[in-house]
Amino acid sequence: MSVNRRDFIKKMGVGAAGLAVGAPIMSNTSAKSYNRIIGSNDRVHVAIVGLGRRLGAFIEPIAMKSSNVELLYLCDVHNKQMNGAMNAFSKHINYKAKLEKDIRKVLADKQVDVVLNATPDHWHAPGSIMAMKAGKHVYVEKPCSHNMFENELLVDVAKKYDKVVQMGNQQRSSLHTIEMINEIRNGAIGTPYKGVAFYTNTRGEVPLQKRVAVPEGLDWELFQGPAPRREYTSETWDYNWHWYGWDYGTAETGNNATHELDIARWALGVDYPTRVDVEAAKRHFVNDGWEMYDTMDATFHFTGDKIIKWDGKSRNGFETYGAGRGTIIYGSEGSVFMDRDKSVLYDRNGKVIKDNRSTSSEAGTALGGGGDMTTGHVINFFDAVRGKEKLSAPIDDASISMAMVHYSNIAYRIGKGFDIDEKSGRMYDRDAMKLWSREYEPGWEPTL
Repeated sequence: MSVNRRDFIKKMGVGAAGLAVGAPIMSNTSAKSYNRIIGSNDRVHVAIVGLGRRLGAFIEPIAMKSSNVELLYLCDVHNKQMNGAMNAFSKHINYKAKLEKDIRKVLADKQVDVVLNATPDHWHAPGSIMAMKAGKHVYVEKPCSHNMFENELLVDVAKKYDKVVQMGNQQRSSLHTIEMINEIRNGAIGTPYKGVAFYTNTRGEVPLQKRVAVPEGLDWELFQGPAPRREYTSETWDYNWHWYGWDYGTAETGNNATHELDIARWALGVDYPTRVDVEAAKRHFVNDGWEMYDTMDATFHFTGDKIIKWDGKSRNGFETYGAGRGTIIYGSEGSVFMDRDKSVLYDRNGKVIKDNRSTSSEAGTALGGGGDMTTGHVINFFDAVRGKEKLSAPIDDASISMAMVHYSNIAYRIGKGFDIDEKSGRMYDRDAMKLWSREYEPGWEPTL
């Protein structure tokens, strides 16, 4: 089966999320959240906050006439990013959005209906919470939170303020993935019992940090936002904040595992794990500036003898599973391989039974990303705000996948695995619970 690009976008606009009928993991978002009117003509007024490498993912869903949205603001703490975003959009829309450095000024504008939050990790939950309190609906890129405290709070704030919140785990809006999940639900591989989620990349050597002057045009105070204050260091601005400690990033697991762990959990029909164990270390360029693990094996145990394993290799390009990233689901009567391009169903003997390949485009391990899958995911969000669709990745469900990322990072940081309450997601370990939250800059603490 093949889904071409035009059909993919069209189907996403008419309820592809509804294909996943019978999935046991359901959103707790209230029905009222899907019953609202945005203006007399359903036009959604949009602000994008964070104009870095994910900017390209939002151009098509905003520029498409059928989306019926108006871009009001392009917001970023760096002049260079704002000017670049304005230039990029000028090729696709015939009007100009306002440029603004300070998210607080954007949120003060009552005309803004939704915020697309593509800031660095440490801003995802705090910025989204600020937006909801200001009356905005939020599409927040993964990882939706920096720690478990934010993870819980994000869900609570969405419920309190009755806002539509979607995480950017865009494979939830992939037609071939949705169809294969339904195959699994209908017994195509018997009882699914194990998921293997993996990511392989060849990231190179990272420079050592040095104290230097703040780049011209960058508001370093606003970049830090809720994070504790420190002096600016070279290389921090452009992507390498991912690897320079825990002030801003969530390591490779937060950067990429969020996607595949989410698909594995969806396929197995599980929620919180009961235990996590991790082996992780920095294996490459041991004297460079990379400050956390670059290689991780994590194992999550669930009720019903189900298991999910994460195999993350940031700087070793050997494709153990024949692809750069993806998810393998094992069942009592067969197996499934899923990635952003295809889903393949095998019987117990390893014979291909069904091969769904999509001709739509979506980035894999390349920096930035974007493509038809993301476009469909953003359109699904816009239509959920209008009350015309249910979210593909509502925050109350997406946050459970996000918790798996935090568990693995915490296990690495404290040097041991631990048990977890499968109902609440709380960790049965005092050392682990010390990392439940983080230190915040006074005055920037996220609150309900």
